[in-house]
Amino acid sequence: EYALAILLQSLGIQPAAMIGHSVGEFVCAALAGVMEPMDALRLVAERARLMQSLPAGVMLSVRLPALRLEERIAALGDLGLALAVASENGPALSVASGPTGSIEALRAALDSEGIACKPLHTSHAFHSPMMDPIVETFERAVAKVPLKPPTIPFVSTSTGRWIKAAEATDPGYWARHLRATVRFATGAATLLAEPDRFLVEVGPRATLSTLARQQTPAGTAGAPVILAALGDGCAGDAERIALLSVLGRLWVAGAPVAFPKLF
Repeated sequence: EYALAILLQSLGIQPAAMIGHSVGEFVCAALAGVMEPMDALRLVAERARLMQSLPAGVMLSVRLPALRLEERIAALGDLGLALAVASENGPALSVASGPTGSIEALRAALDSEGIACKPLHTSHAFHSPMMDPIVETFERAVAKVPLKPPTIPFVSTSTGRWIKAAEATDPGYWARHLRATVRFATGAATLLAEPDRFLVEVGPRATLSTLARQQTPAGTAGAPVILAALGDGCAGDAERIALLSVLGRLWVAGAPVAFPKLF
């Protein structure tokens, strides 16, 4: 994601603002000068190492708004205490996270109500109480890294609003970040509150761009243009064609694409 963002910047596409889903916020921080890229990379590796040291868990994608999913979790009583809403991905799409037994109980309850849900391909229960044992350890790791106020605004997916300098430079923020619910839907709405946005997903496939489109239903007047730099396919020349298409659409919209550098 970082490399793709730097490639776009080298071609004249400069971000006015950014948002990152979970660990993607470290990319925002590196691009915004909050931390050096190599420091961000080391922190992401340490974050992953700590997470892998924890017991395995399960994450379940659920076709419900976050608040309604929280209600279903609370209804499980003691079984629900180990669960959390890991991410708020869209107006009617959330993810629950926790131990296998609790997730299975939640899945059975959802199935009985006819609510669509499916397990995600993950090894651990990220953004759940199962992450609590590593929060303080990770905070100590972040405290060793110089942190600066952001030079490019980005939305915090821990709060769903624009990140403050005091948050970006607080090791505790980045430590709590691995445990807190990912408020991507709220954050995307914050980003899209300003008109004439072009959203470009910098990463593999079109996951976040698909989620962002859910904030503005098709046919909505003045809906923002939302693109994925690498598209949704990787066979043959698909990624290069997708990138060229994105650059073309940005150029048509008035962005200063540096085509001589591209060719």
